[in-house]
Amino acid sequence: MTSRGLLPFFLLRPVLLVRDLRVDRDHPDLAALDRIEDGERFLWAILPHAARTFSASILMLPRAMALPAAVGYLYCRTLDTFEDLLPDPPARDAALAAFTARLDDAEARAEAGAETAPLAPAPKVDPACAVDPRDAAHVLLANRIDRVDQVYLGLAPELRAIVRDLVRDMAEGMRWATSTFADQHGVLTDGAQLSRYCQAVLGNPIVFCARLHRQLALGQPDLPEALRRDALDSGEFIQLANITRDIEKDLVSGKAYHPRLAAALGRATAGDTELTERVREVRTGLLDRARSLACAYPRFVDGLALRSPSLTRASAMLLWLFTVRHYEKCARTVGRPAPSSSPGGLSILLGSLPASISAGSALRHLRRGLSRLGSLGA
Repeated sequence: MTSRGLLPFFLLRPVLLVRDLRVDRDHPDLAALDRIEDGERFLWAILPHAARTFSASILMLPRAMALPAAVGYLYCRTLDTFEDLLPDPPARDAALAAFTARLDDAEARAEAGAETAPLAPAPKVDPACAVDPRDAAHVLLANRIDRVDQVYLGLAPELRAIVRDLVRDMAEGMRWATSTFADQHGVLTDGAQLSRYCQAVLGNPIVFCARLHRQLALGQPDLPEALRRDALDSGEFIQLANITRDIEKDLVSGKAYHPRLAAALGRATAGDTELTERVREVRTGLLDRARSLACAYPRFVDGLALRSPSLTRASAMLLWLFTVRHYEKCARTVGRPAPSSSPGGLSILLGSLPASISAGSALRHLRRGLSRLGSLGA
């Protein structure tokens, strides 16, 4: 069942996928987004502004999985917004804790027999905290999360439980990150802290997607330990793409994911030759770290034991291809040997579709991707 006036999802999916390729994330129409009152309409409209390449991967999923995946991702994006834009560490910690508690409290009331168990209002974010238009879209999402709540409350109880687990794990990781960055003056000091951060931010969502798949396919959301480990490593591999892309922006906002950049906090790189070179060296090291983790992703996909046909497999390939493309761009940025150009979004989208009916097509994508990543070495 869809919201009134929405197309059935198998017809809506291609419309939204094409829209995602064309949407202007740098200049979101905030007023138009804010006018959408219906929960599912708002969810699909805000998703490309919150999820970037994850948006297309979510849309590629079967509707039974896409809807809770989108809810979970938008809840996680809201937690990220608290972490990124609330300037006061105690306020960030309180917002993260409150966002989790509202889900648990509503479920407890429902289990106690309440006819309706609406969610408590979520913490608000001052729009003035937004650094750029993309951040402004994230603030709008956080301040209108009650519209996503409409969709959450319509999910089956077992799917809501998986979403709550994700939010709880994500919030715990973000609270750790908030405390760690505050205690260490905005810097992660070693590789162990970087892994913990990446796995909290994107490892947990990858685990979440695997649990959704197993719940819907097998009625059993628990993951074998090896699959869980590969999911967390895959999340780190993908999150390092976000980190390598945003190093300069993060420095200006007072955050560094490598101790070599500690002295550069709050500084812009423009016109600073020494800092530009230091950022290049750090980005190169992070690129190599990501390359060393890439093998976890094919193991993760194999561990899902997807049958054919499978839109979930196509979704996994879409995310893989976008991530490999990013690292090729990253290699060009740091002066590593890399293809002079990378495939466009439409080419990646169309290239991922055969994986929905062919495990062999997915295997070829994974092998070619590993080869492309391997060629990005010094």
